[in-house]
Amino acid sequence: MMAPMTTPRKCLLLDTASLYYRAYFGVPESVKAPDGTPVNAVRGLLDFIARLVRDHRPDELVACTDNDWRPAWRVALVPSYKAHRVAEESAGGPDTAGASPAEETPDTLAPQIPVIEAVLDAVGIARVGADGYEADDVIGTLVRRAGGPADVVTGDRDLFQLVDDARGVRVLYPVKGMGDPLVVDEAGLREKYGVASGAAYADLALLRGDPSDGLPGVPGVGEKTAARLLEAYGDLDGILAAVGDPASGLTPAQRRKLDAAREYLTVAPKVVRVAEDVPLPRFDPTLPAEPLHAQELQELAERWGLGGSLRRLLDALAG
Repeated sequence: MMAPMTTPRKCLLLDTASLYYRAYFGVPESVKAPDGTPVNAVRGLLDFIARLVRDHRPDELVACTDNDWRPAWRVALVPSYKAHRVAEESAGGPDTAGASPAEETPDTLAPQIPVIEAVLDAVGIARVGADGYEADDVIGTLVRRAGGPADVVTGDRDLFQLVDDARGVRVLYPVKGMGDPLVVDEAGLREKYGVASGAAYADLALLRGDPSDGLPGVPGVGEKTAARLLEAYGDLDGILAAVGDPASGLTPAQRRKLDAAREYLTVAPKVVRVAEDVPLPRFDPTLPAEPLHAQELQELAERWGLGGSLRRLLDALAG
């Protein structure tokens, strides 16, 4: 007798920092707690999660976090990686005490981050990070582990590399504020970037570079040229093989540019591609139907004036 078929569990993976930054800039700072503290990022994020749950009805939900937003192992490979985002530890000048640099965070957003974390914990939404890794790496690892379809929710194009129609992996990309996200699948990648898969998007990203992440790319090779090279030679390895093949069809200028960037192209893949084997702590990704710590959540709601935003999230979870 055949065993009954089971429906794969659908997973929703949140790039948490990306989303609360968008909430912070998308919701007016006039949204405040009873004591006058801005809670626009907190309430905006809760409303967005509520909408995601209502619209997509996942079985599992994980808020992935940056335990290290600029891992040393990435910087060792490409020293310019996110270098421009490093904030000096004090206003008095460069940090000379050996303290770890911090990413720029708006003054009125920083106090909201612990509130976001406390509320998610009290609701029972899993928060997962790993020392030495970015949220992108946590998401990449969870996508690899997932036994069913997964939607990655992020405002960061870097994660387009995870798109995989065969495995049911899509990216939900907020376009304006926290409104309806754009659903990015392989057809979307072909239409927008001229590449056929998430893996090809990663190669395109490292070829063209990304100033926002401090990735230089190959000078003189923009997005359209990178897409044409990938279409002609398949992937980065194929392009590098073509550089050494006089009959490959590369123009002399392309050959010179790619050859000059060979050192960068050797290390960039490890920097640009998300890690997929991150050691993660044990956690329960199951979407909670009711708060895990109801009394604590009530206290947080009253202290921070979470009002309708929290009610909408709890209603969505109960639904």
